Amino acid sequence: MLKRAKIFWHSLLMAMNELRVNKIRTFLSLLGITIGIFCTIAVFTVTQSLETNIRAQMESLGNNVIFVQRWPWGNTGSDWWKYVQRPTANYTEYQSLKQRIHNAGAFAYVYDLSGQTVSKGDDYMGGVTMLAVTDGFDQIQEVGLSGGRFFTPQESTGNSMRIILGANIWQGLFPSANDAIGKEVELAGKRFTVIGVLKTYGQSIVRSFDYDNSVLVPYSAARSIVNDRSRWVEPFIMVKTAPHVSVAELKDELRGAMRAIRHLKPTQEDNFALNELSVMMESSQAMFAKINYGGLFIGFFALLVGVFGIANIMFVTVKERTSQIGLKKAIGAKRSVILQEFLIESVILCLIGGAIGIGFVFIIAKIVSSFVFFQVQLTGWIIALGLGISIVAGIIAGYIPAYTASRLNPVVAIRS
Repeated sequence: MLKRAKIFWHSLLMAMNELRVNKIRTFLSLLGITIGIFCTIAVFTVTQSLETNIRAQMESLGNNVIFVQRWPWGNTGSDWWKYVQRPTANYTEYQSLKQRIHNAGAFAYVYDLSGQTVSKGDDYMGGVTMLAVTDGFDQIQEVGLSGGRFFTPQESTGNSMRIILGANIWQGLFPSANDAIGKEVELAGKRFTVIGVLKTYGQSIVRSFDYDNSVLVPYSAARSIVNDRSRWVEPFIMVKTAPHVSVAELKDELRGAMRAIRHLKPTQEDNFALNELSVMMESSQAMFAKINYGGLFIGFFALLVGVFGIANIMFVTVKERTSQIGLKKAIGAKRSVILQEFLIESVILCLIGGAIGIGFVFIIAKIVSSFVFFQVQLTGWIIALGLGISIVAGIIAGYIPAYTASRLNPVVAIRS
């Protein structure tokens, strides 16, 4: 063990001396390894951070929620004409499902209308989306309130003129969240009383709605602005599973109930879609896998150049130390010792190049995180992956030069 430690320490000193004596040559040779590790680790860092962010957002949306809609999620291909002819979900079906379904924990009926204006006196906010929701919406979706409360069941069905403002809306119209509660605002020419204000959600590539620029209105009140059977809106029903009930069980029950509600014959196919977030997650995982393969492909060629560069350094190093190798072998050094010495030196050089590449990724990740809507994090397993690739590259690059050095004839080596 002590002998191996001495070999490692001696090889480390040799590698450091190589960097010190031949700075330009070593730097150019390490550049390939650095770029290769940088490309590979950068791609993995971005995709993992993005995937983590998407998973967290999907969990907040509810991975145990089924959306009853007209259109299926994903690529509809040439079947779009079939889907566009389907009837949209409606409030009557929502009420029927609430009576028929036993494996559900919560129901909500939702539709939206964009391009609205919310005003308070002379102040107004344009480009607002109105979300018409029923009382079960807050049990299915995470509705983060900075102040106030959500709609009661009576307000949802009793044509109550109540409203909940998104973060950008109340921040633009009122000095604070508390100042907004109880005040009146105007939406589509109708006056609403503010009963709640939402927290800031930020940007999202998963969430269906931009809550920051939206207002929530009870379904009954929203109908006075736009009817849910209008061609301008696309209503859907959200159903959350009851405790200890799987999504598959609920989905089967929903399919049977919807077919009965729409009086579909056994030979007829479904004229509705039961969408779930797992479909989006599967498609995103496939996309991330392709991106990772692309990063590995680019990184492989950069690493290949780096391996040739390190191999070149090691061949030159063997040439320069030929007489030293001869002396070591003459006084009893085994071939395995010479082989290990040069292999370790090659691995250390690659580790230095890999560490530089990982360092660049870390710096850029910190910079990028301040500009994008999700945190780009360089995790421990990605760092370990980068260092592991560097070690493998070092072994591949250094083996042939090290083997050549270990096979030198000591007499010929000393003379040279």
